[in-house]
Amino acid sequence: MIKVSTFGDISRFDLSRSFFGHGVYWTTAYLVDGVMIDTGCAFTAEELIKILSGSRIERIINTHSHEDHIGANASLQQKYPDLAAFAHPLSLPILQDPGRYQPLQLYRRMIWGMPRPSEALPLENGSVVETEKYQFQVIYSPGHTPDHLCLYESNQQWVFTGDLFVGGKDRAIRAGSDIWQIIESLRVIASFPSKIMFPSSARVRHNPEIDIQVKIDYLEKMGEKVLKLADRGMSVNEISKELLGGPMWIELVTWGHLSRRNLVNSYLSHPPA
Repeated sequence: MIKVSTFGDISRFDLSRSFFGHGVYWTTAYLVDGVMIDTGCAFTAEELIKILSGSRIERIINTHSHEDHIGANASLQQKYPDLAAFAHPLSLPILQDPGRYQPLQLYRRMIWGMPRPSEALPLENGSVVETEKYQFQVIYSPGHTPDHLCLYESNQQWVFTGDLFVGGKDRAIRAGSDIWQIIESLRVIASFPSKIMFPSSARVRHNPEIDIQVKIDYLEKMGEKVLKLADRGMSVNEISKELLGGPMWIELVTWGHLSRRNLVNSYLSHPPA
């Protein structure tokens, strides 16, 4: 299932596997001036290929290597044999052999599917990807994953944030994510003047500087509260319940892979000095 919306030269694709006619756990990809920024999940790859028929596609840039962002890489490269993909250097082994380097929990296999292997070239931090009309600066932004990157177009003041910026107030986090790195990466992105933010896990934002600062403030204040309660001797479970409420359905669906406990443990893992 794919929903398409446009923002000037930018096409946004919201993609989800359909269960009984309803999308579950949507992800997002973008097409701008011949560049596919992420490609969605394996289950929507063929539908995406059909929708993109007749579009100019000159390269793929993956914001990170999670399966819901690289799922159509192989299909697009099969259809367009000269199509090059680009990603963070740490992403390349995962793209080449997803099953070996990123085995998926059952819920991830069911919702997004296992991507087929694909090839990509490395993008260096600070490098610029030039298209016919735009110039996209690569900004390393670890936290959600170690291999996460964002793209910034300075003339238009666009920022494509992948999964660095998630809508709403975070009550849970994936295992392996680093909340302090997320906060620092958000600070880096906030230092770039921006008019429109194109996230992969939230709606398009037209006041990104405000929205990013609100997110930073929320996450920092939550971290302060977590550390204070830990200093008082409260356990991770007690802190989770006190600050983040009761059990979440996503914790059950993911068997704890995305959970309140992970968020609290991430705050406690290496707090700032």
